[in-house]
Amino acid sequence: METLLITGGAGFIGSHLSERLLTEGYRVICLDNFDTFYDPQIKRENVSVQLKNNNYTLIEGDIRDLKLLRDIFTGNKIDAMIHIAARAGVRPSIKEPVLYYDVNVHGTMNLLEMAKEYPVKKFLFASSSSVYGENKKTPFSEEDNVDNPISPYAATKKAGELICYTYHHLYKIPIACLRFFTVYGPRQRPEMAIHKFTRLIYEGKSVPVYGDGTSRRDYTYIEDIINGVAAALHAELSYEIINLGESQTVGLRELISLIEENLHKEASIEWLPVQPGDVPVTYADIRKARKLLGYNPAVDIKEGVRRFVEWFLNQRKII
Repeated sequence: METLLITGGAGFIGSHLSERLLTEGYRVICLDNFDTFYDPQIKRENVSVQLKNNNYTLIEGDIRDLKLLRDIFTGNKIDAMIHIAARAGVRPSIKEPVLYYDVNVHGTMNLLEMAKEYPVKKFLFASSSSVYGENKKTPFSEEDNVDNPISPYAATKKAGELICYTYHHLYKIPIACLRFFTVYGPRQRPEMAIHKFTRLIYEGKSVPVYGDGTSRRDYTYIEDIINGVAAALHAELSYEIINLGESQTVGLRELISLIEENLHKEASIEWLPVQPGDVPVTYADIRKARKLLGYNPAVDIKEGVRRFVEWFLNQRKII
Protein backbone atom coordinates (compact mmCIF):
# COMPACT_ATOMS: atom_id res chain seq x y z
CA MET A 1 0.00 0.00 0.00
CA GLU A 2 1.45 3.36 -1.04
CA THR A 3 1.55 6.23 1.43
CA LEU A 4 0.64 9.78 0.42
CA LEU A 5 1.33 12.97 2.33
CA ILE A 6 -1.32 15.62 1.70
CA THR A 7 -0.51 19.05 3.10
CA GLY A 8 -3.53 21.19 3.89
CA GLY A 9 -5.42 17.92 3.93
CA ALA A 10 -8.15 19.12 6.30
CA GLY A 11 -9.18 22.01 4.08
CA PHE A 12 -11.81 22.22 1.37
CA ILE A 13 -9.87 20.60 -1.48
CA GLY A 14 -7.57 18.49 0.70
CA SER A 15 -10.38 16.77 2.60
CA HIS A 16 -12.20 15.83 -0.60
CA LEU A 17 -8.94 14.54 -2.08
CA SER A 18 -8.18 12.48 1.04
CA GLU A 19 -11.59 10.83 0.85
CA ARG A 20 -11.09 9.97 -2.81
CA LEU A 21 -7.60 8.53 -2.41
CA LEU A 22 -8.60 6.43 0.60
CA THR A 23 -11.21 4.76 -1.62
CA GLU A 24 -8.43 4.01 -4.12
CA GLY A 25 -6.52 2.02 -1.51
CA TYR A 26 -3.85 4.54 -0.49
CA ARG A 27 -2.66 5.23 3.03
CA VAL A 28 -3.12 8.96 3.59
CA ILE A 29 -1.20 11.18 6.01
CA CYS A 30 -2.86 14.56 6.38
CA LEU A 31 -0.71 17.46 7.60
CA ASP A 32 -2.68 20.56 8.58
CA ASN A 33 -2.03 23.37 11.06
CA PHE A 34 -5.74 24.28 11.51
CA ASP A 35 -4.95 27.92 10.90
CA THR A 36 -7.44 30.53 12.14
CA PHE A 37 -7.85 32.13 8.68
CA TYR A 38 -11.34 30.69 9.10
CA ASP A 39 -12.93 28.69 11.92
CA PRO A 40 -10.68 25.63 12.53
CA GLN A 41 -13.75 23.66 13.64
CA ILE A 42 -14.88 23.62 10.01
CA LYS A 43 -11.72 21.72 9.10
CA ARG A 44 -12.20 19.31 11.99
CA GLU A 45 -15.65 18.52 10.66
CA ASN A 46 -14.15 18.07 7.16
CA VAL A 47 -11.98 15.18 8.39
CA SER A 48 -14.35 13.62 10.93
CA VAL A 49 -15.24 10.74 8.60
CA GLN A 50 -11.66 10.09 7.45
CA LEU A 51 -10.47 9.80 11.05
CA LYS A 52 -12.51 6.59 11.36
CA ASN A 53 -10.43 4.99 8.58
CA ASN A 54 -7.41 2.97 9.76
CA ASN A 55 -5.47 4.07 6.66
CA TYR A 56 -5.80 7.75 7.57
CA THR A 57 -3.47 9.65 9.90
CA LEU A 58 -3.93 13.28 10.92
CA ILE A 59 -0.86 15.24 11.99
CA GLU A 60 -1.38 18.76 13.30
CA GLY A 61 1.56 20.92 12.34
CA ASP A 62 3.02 23.57 10.08
CA ILE A 63 4.89 23.13 6.79
CA ARG A 64 7.37 25.75 8.05
CA ASP A 65 8.43 23.36 10.83
CA LEU A 66 11.35 21.54 9.23
CA LYS A 67 11.93 19.32 12.27
CA LEU A 68 8.33 18.10 12.17
CA LEU A 69 8.60 17.38 8.46
CA ARG A 70 11.78 15.42 8.98
CA ASP A 71 10.10 13.41 11.75
CA ILE A 72 7.22 12.57 9.38
CA PHE A 73 9.55 11.44 6.63
CA THR A 74 11.85 9.44 8.89
CA GLY A 75 8.87 7.72 10.50
CA ASN A 76 7.04 6.91 7.26
CA LYS A 77 7.96 5.92 3.73
CA ILE A 78 6.21 8.63 1.77
CA ASP A 79 5.63 7.54 -1.84
CA ALA A 80 4.13 10.78 -3.13
CA MET A 81 3.33 14.25 -1.85
CA ILE A 82 0.37 16.46 -2.74
CA HIS A 83 1.08 19.98 -1.52
CA ILE A 84 -2.11 22.01 -1.09
CA ALA A 85 -1.34 23.87 2.16
CA ALA A 86 -1.08 27.64 1.66
CA ARG A 87 -2.23 31.00 2.88
CA ALA A 88 -5.08 31.58 0.45
CA GLY A 89 -6.82 34.63 -0.96
CA VAL A 90 -5.79 37.54 -3.15
CA ARG A 91 -7.09 40.43 -1.03
CA PRO A 92 -5.75 39.21 2.35
CA SER A 93 -2.31 38.72 0.78
CA ILE A 94 -2.10 42.46 0.07
CA LYS A 95 -2.53 43.12 3.80
CA GLU A 96 -0.05 40.45 4.95
CA PRO A 97 2.46 39.87 2.13
CA VAL A 98 5.33 38.77 4.40
CA LEU A 99 3.18 36.07 6.01
CA TYR A 100 2.07 34.85 2.57
CA TYR A 101 5.69 34.63 1.44
CA ASP A 102 6.71 32.79 4.60
CA VAL A 103 4.00 30.12 4.34
CA ASN A 104 3.68 29.73 0.59
CA VAL A 105 7.33 30.03 -0.48
CA HIS A 106 9.32 29.01 2.59
CA GLY A 107 6.88 26.17 3.33
CA THR A 108 7.07 24.87 -0.24
CA MET A 109 10.87 24.97 -0.11
CA ASN A 110 10.79 22.84 3.05
CA LEU A 111 8.64 20.20 1.36
CA LEU A 112 10.86 20.13 -1.70
CA GLU A 113 13.84 19.64 0.60
CA MET A 114 12.07 16.59 2.02
CA ALA A 115 11.38 15.31 -1.50
CA LYS A 116 15.11 15.69 -2.19
CA GLU A 117 16.28 13.99 1.02
CA TYR A 118 13.62 11.26 1.01
CA PRO A 119 12.95 10.67 -2.70
CA VAL A 120 9.28 10.49 -3.68
CA LYS A 121 7.72 9.13 -6.86
CA LYS A 122 5.66 12.26 -7.45
CA PHE A 123 5.27 15.79 -6.11
CA LEU A 124 2.04 17.62 -6.96
CA PHE A 125 1.91 21.34 -6.27
CA ALA A 126 -1.41 23.19 -6.02
CA SER A 127 -0.90 26.38 -8.00
CA SER A 128 -3.52 28.92 -8.99
CA SER A 129 -5.12 30.66 -11.96
CA SER A 130 -4.15 33.91 -10.21
CA VAL A 131 -0.65 33.58 -11.72
CA TYR A 132 -2.10 34.72 -15.06
CA GLY A 133 -2.75 38.20 -13.66
CA GLU A 134 -4.43 40.57 -16.12
CA ASN A 135 -3.72 38.29 -19.08
CA LYS A 136 -5.50 39.73 -22.14
CA LYS A 137 -5.52 36.52 -24.19
CA THR A 138 -8.26 34.00 -23.43
CA PRO A 139 -8.50 31.19 -22.70
CA PHE A 140 -5.37 31.13 -20.52
CA SER A 141 -2.77 28.66 -21.75
CA GLU A 142 0.12 27.13 -19.82
CA GLU A 143 2.37 28.63 -22.51
CA ASP A 144 1.28 32.20 -21.71
CA ASN A 145 3.70 34.57 -20.00
CA VAL A 146 2.95 34.82 -16.27
CA ASP A 147 5.70 37.23 -15.25
CA ASN A 148 3.31 39.93 -14.03
CA PRO A 149 1.27 38.70 -11.03
CA ILE A 150 -0.84 41.47 -9.49
CA SER A 151 -1.10 40.23 -5.88
CA PRO A 152 1.37 38.80 -3.37
CA TYR A 153 -0.67 35.58 -3.33
CA ALA A 154 -0.28 35.18 -7.09
CA ALA A 155 3.43 35.97 -6.83
CA THR A 156 3.92 33.26 -4.21
CA LYS A 157 2.22 30.70 -6.44
CA LYS A 158 4.39 31.68 -9.40
CA ALA A 159 7.43 31.44 -7.11
CA GLY A 160 6.32 27.97 -6.06
CA GLU A 161 6.20 26.82 -9.68
CA LEU A 162 9.70 28.18 -10.30
CA ILE A 163 11.12 26.50 -7.21
CA CYS A 164 9.43 23.24 -8.21
CA TYR A 165 11.13 23.40 -11.61
CA THR A 166 14.51 24.05 -9.98
CA TYR A 167 14.20 20.97 -7.75
CA HIS A 168 13.00 18.89 -10.68
CA HIS A 169 15.99 20.00 -12.76
CA LEU A 170 18.56 19.45 -10.02
CA TYR A 171 17.19 16.30 -8.38
CA LYS A 172 14.95 14.76 -11.08
CA ILE A 173 11.86 14.85 -8.85
CA PRO A 174 8.74 14.20 -10.99
CA ILE A 175 6.58 17.29 -10.42
CA ALA A 176 3.26 18.58 -11.72
CA CYS A 177 2.10 22.11 -10.90
CA LEU A 178 -1.68 22.18 -11.16
CA ARG A 179 -3.25 25.59 -11.71
CA PHE A 180 -6.69 25.47 -10.08
CA PHE A 181 -9.41 27.76 -11.41
CA THR A 182 -11.88 29.00 -8.73
CA VAL A 183 -12.83 25.72 -7.10
CA TYR A 184 -16.26 25.50 -5.45
CA GLY A 185 -18.62 22.91 -4.02
CA PRO A 186 -19.54 21.40 -0.63
CA ARG A 187 -17.11 22.48 2.15
CA GLN A 188 -15.92 25.51 0.17
CA ARG A 189 -14.20 28.04 2.41
CA PRO A 190 -16.75 30.45 3.91
CA GLU A 191 -15.13 33.63 2.54
CA MET A 192 -15.15 32.46 -1.08
CA ALA A 193 -17.71 34.02 -3.41
CA ILE A 194 -20.24 31.24 -3.91
CA HIS A 195 -20.33 30.29 -0.23
CA LYS A 196 -20.32 33.90 0.95
CA PHE A 197 -23.05 35.02 -1.48
CA THR A 198 -25.23 32.02 -0.65
CA ARG A 199 -24.96 32.69 3.08
CA LEU A 200 -25.68 36.41 2.74
CA ILE A 201 -28.68 35.94 0.44
CA TYR A 202 -30.04 33.20 2.72
CA GLU A 203 -29.70 35.49 5.74
CA GLY A 204 -31.27 38.46 3.93
CA LYS A 205 -28.07 40.53 4.11
CA SER A 206 -26.58 42.68 1.36
CA VAL A 207 -24.15 41.07 -1.09
CA PRO A 208 -20.98 43.11 -1.76
CA VAL A 209 -20.17 43.32 -5.47
CA TYR A 210 -16.87 44.92 -6.37
CA GLY A 211 -16.92 46.72 -9.69
CA ASP A 212 -19.83 46.70 -12.13
CA GLY A 213 -20.63 42.97 -11.89
CA THR A 214 -19.21 42.15 -15.33
CA SER A 215 -16.13 40.28 -14.07
CA ARG A 216 -16.07 36.65 -15.18
CA ARG A 217 -14.62 33.54 -13.56
CA ASP A 218 -13.97 29.98 -14.62
CA TYR A 219 -15.72 28.21 -11.73
CA THR A 220 -14.67 24.57 -11.35
CA TYR A 221 -16.66 22.05 -9.35
CA ILE A 222 -14.73 20.18 -6.64
CA GLU A 223 -15.45 16.73 -8.11
CA ASP A 224 -13.86 17.74 -11.41
CA ILE A 225 -10.78 19.14 -9.66
CA ILE A 226 -10.36 15.97 -7.60
CA ASN A 227 -10.59 13.87 -10.77
CA GLY A 228 -7.83 16.00 -12.28
CA VAL A 229 -5.54 15.74 -9.25
CA ALA A 230 -6.04 11.97 -9.02
CA ALA A 231 -5.25 11.63 -12.73
CA ALA A 232 -2.05 13.67 -12.26
CA LEU A 233 -1.03 11.40 -9.39
CA HIS A 234 -1.41 8.34 -11.63
CA ALA A 235 0.11 9.84 -14.80
CA GLU A 236 3.72 9.44 -15.90
CA LEU A 237 4.95 13.03 -15.78
CA SER A 238 8.40 14.58 -15.61
CA TYR A 239 7.75 18.29 -15.01
CA GLU A 240 4.49 19.84 -16.17
CA ILE A 241 2.32 22.86 -15.51
CA ILE A 242 -1.33 21.96 -16.12
CA ASN A 243 -4.53 24.01 -15.96
CA LEU A 244 -7.47 22.43 -14.16
CA GLY A 245 -10.63 24.43 -14.85
CA GLU A 246 -14.12 24.11 -16.28
CA SER A 247 -13.13 26.08 -19.41
CA GLN A 248 -16.34 28.12 -19.24
CA THR A 249 -16.68 31.65 -17.90
CA VAL A 250 -19.56 32.91 -15.78
CA GLY A 251 -20.35 36.56 -15.11
CA LEU A 252 -20.75 37.72 -11.52
CA ARG A 253 -24.37 38.82 -11.97
CA GLU A 254 -25.18 35.50 -13.65
CA LEU A 255 -23.65 33.65 -10.71
CA ILE A 256 -25.72 35.63 -8.20
CA SER A 257 -28.85 34.93 -10.26
CA LEU A 258 -28.18 31.19 -10.12
CA ILE A 259 -27.85 31.33 -6.35
CA GLU A 260 -31.06 33.37 -6.10
CA GLU A 261 -32.92 30.80 -8.19
CA ASN A 262 -31.78 27.90 -6.02
CA LEU A 263 -32.46 29.68 -2.72
CA HIS A 264 -35.75 31.16 -3.99
CA LYS A 265 -34.63 34.47 -2.53
CA GLU A 266 -33.64 37.80 -4.07
CA ALA A 267 -30.23 39.31 -3.42
CA SER A 268 -29.74 42.86 -2.17
CA ILE A 269 -26.61 44.13 -3.95
CA GLU A 270 -24.15 46.56 -2.38
CA TRP A 271 -22.07 48.05 -5.19
CA LEU A 272 -18.45 48.74 -4.22
CA PRO A 273 -15.26 49.85 -6.00
CA VAL A 274 -13.00 47.33 -7.74
CA GLN A 275 -10.50 45.86 -5.28
CA PRO A 276 -6.71 45.87 -5.83
CA GLY A 277 -5.46 42.47 -6.95
CA ASP A 278 -8.75 41.38 -8.51
CA VAL A 279 -8.60 40.29 -12.14
CA PRO A 280 -11.39 40.90 -14.69
CA VAL A 281 -11.53 37.36 -16.03
CA THR A 282 -10.18 33.84 -15.55
CA TYR A 283 -10.62 31.25 -18.30
CA ALA A 284 -8.74 27.94 -18.55
CA ASP A 285 -7.47 26.36 -21.72
CA ILE A 286 -7.67 22.69 -20.70
CA ARG A 287 -6.40 21.02 -23.88
CA LYS A 288 -3.17 19.98 -22.13
CA ALA A 289 -5.09 18.46 -19.20
CA ARG A 290 -7.32 16.56 -21.62
CA LYS A 291 -4.28 15.21 -23.48
CA LEU A 292 -2.04 14.30 -20.52
CA LEU A 293 -4.62 13.39 -17.88
CA GLY A 294 -7.78 12.48 -19.76
CA TYR A 295 -9.32 15.36 -17.82
CA ASN A 296 -12.94 16.01 -18.71
CA PRO A 297 -14.94 18.32 -16.40
CA ALA A 298 -18.53 17.15 -16.19
CA VAL A 299 -20.34 19.44 -13.72
CA ASP A 300 -21.43 22.76 -15.24
CA ILE A 301 -22.14 25.87 -13.18
CA LYS A 302 -25.91 25.37 -13.04
CA GLU A 303 -25.63 21.85 -11.65
CA GLY A 304 -22.70 22.79 -9.43
CA VAL A 305 -24.53 25.71 -7.82
CA ARG A 306 -27.60 23.53 -7.34
CA ARG A 307 -25.48 20.92 -5.52
CA PHE A 308 -23.74 23.56 -3.43
CA VAL A 309 -26.96 25.24 -2.32
CA GLU A 310 -28.45 21.85 -1.46
CA TRP A 311 -25.40 21.09 0.71
CA PHE A 312 -25.55 24.56 2.29
CA LEU A 313 -29.22 24.16 3.24
CA ASN A 314 -28.61 20.67 4.63
CA GLN A 315 -25.79 22.05 6.80
CA ARG A 316 -28.16 24.65 8.17
CA LYS A 317 -30.61 21.92 9.15
CA ILE A 318 -27.84 20.03 10.96
CA ILE A 319 -26.80 23.15 12.86
